[in-house]
Amino acid sequence: MGEEVEHQEFTRADRTRHREKVRRNLDVLARMLRESRFEADDPMTGMEIELNLVDEQAQPALRNAEVLEAIADPAFQTELGLFNLEINAEPRRIGQGGLHAFEESLRASLNDAEEKAAAQGAHLVMIGILPTLDHGHMGPAALSANPRYRLLSDQILAARGEDLAIDISGPERLTATSETIMPEAACTSTQLHVQVSPEQFPAYWNASQAVASIQLALGANSPYLLGKELWRETRIPLFEQATDVRSEELKAQGVRPRVWFGERWVTSIFDLFEENVRYFSALLPITDDEDPLAVLEAGRTPSLAELRLHNGTIYRWNRPVYDVVEGMPHLRVENRVLAAGPTMADTMANAAFYFGLVRALATSERPLWSQMSFSAAEDNFHAAALQGIDAQVYWPGVGQVPAVELVLRRLLPLAREGLAAWGAPEEESGRLLDIIEQRCLATQNGASWFVDRVHDVERSGEDRHTALTAALQEYRERMHANEPVHTWE
Repeated sequence: MGEEVEHQEFTRADRTRHREKVRRNLDVLARMLRESRFEADDPMTGMEIELNLVDEQAQPALRNAEVLEAIADPAFQTELGLFNLEINAEPRRIGQGGLHAFEESLRASLNDAEEKAAAQGAHLVMIGILPTLDHGHMGPAALSANPRYRLLSDQILAARGEDLAIDISGPERLTATSETIMPEAACTSTQLHVQVSPEQFPAYWNASQAVASIQLALGANSPYLLGKELWRETRIPLFEQATDVRSEELKAQGVRPRVWFGERWVTSIFDLFEENVRYFSALLPITDDEDPLAVLEAGRTPSLAELRLHNGTIYRWNRPVYDVVEGMPHLRVENRVLAAGPTMADTMANAAFYFGLVRALATSERPLWSQMSFSAAEDNFHAAALQGIDAQVYWPGVGQVPAVELVLRRLLPLAREGLAAWGAPEEESGRLLDIIEQRCLATQNGASWFVDRVHDVERSGEDRHTALTAALQEYRERMHANEPVHTWE
């Protein structure tokens, strides 16, 4: 999300030219899919982790520029808020020790970054929403300096025609308004990438949609926002509302939101790109001079820059990705469901579970999505975001079942099979999936631990802000100890 932009104002002619170019990109993509021009023989996987910055008192530290300068590592990038960073892991092949390599490289990078950030008066925290954020951190002064963010915020608010409205009800209720998209910056996630062929894409995307609820139930880690206890994974309703360009009237008309679970199982990656072009106007109508058809007919790979930029402003929880690496085009499923944290051990366990489970389901002889309605998958998704590790979900052949019971009885064995199919060493996959098993047995994840800890402090007579600060201080210490969250007292 850190790409630089040049244009700050757009004319009607700019928007018309951009729409035409996006549609030309879409036609070229369709031809590339027909002609099987994509690299997928030895697929890679990838990871991105978004981080928060806090000061010594566990309050947001608006210092990402200084911290990035001190880290001096291109793997770290800005994010929307001055209290955010992102680290991009080098892509890996799971069958070549990729899980272990991800874990070792990320731990080393984050430990080094923490040391350098501390010298700038800041500390890294992996958590879905920083619990100590307050309303003062939701204003334009907290936007990162990259002009893309200001432009994106201005375009969303202009399209909406009024301030953003946040209204989330859980154990407590939060209502707020914002003149920028800064509430989006409160959401920090772990993003998992799976490279696939065009033929494999529908199965991997459908499988990712089907298991998104299970990921949320197991990995929920954002129960507080602006001092209120809300959903166990508050990132979900917050992100849905923080980038919503629709007025109340457009919502009533059934206009689709830009943060979108989707509405059907797919049979081609083209379905998703075509929906994005058909349903959503451009927020950043920036157009370059490349003629994608001429590039393709010259034997080269078109960048499809306008289609990719447009796709990046539609926030599907499982996003289709077209990319070009070293001149070769490839396709990915970008899984955007999980919160960051609580520890690197937990993060890697979540990744292993996803990579294994989605592989097993995508290659199953009887697809799960042929037995389950899409609306059931979406209902599961929001139920798991609300209830976290205590969620009950619908599953074919089982009916309504506690998510942890479903994982223990059915999904963990499938994840083990899937990781074996990727070629992951058994000791590597076994260690990480054991963390998932123990988390289910303990029925404790980041969100449930944090809520319990805050309640404990409040029962001692402290106010909510003091309780959130104390719990976050302890959380950060435990995060760096890297003992999985199911072991936390």
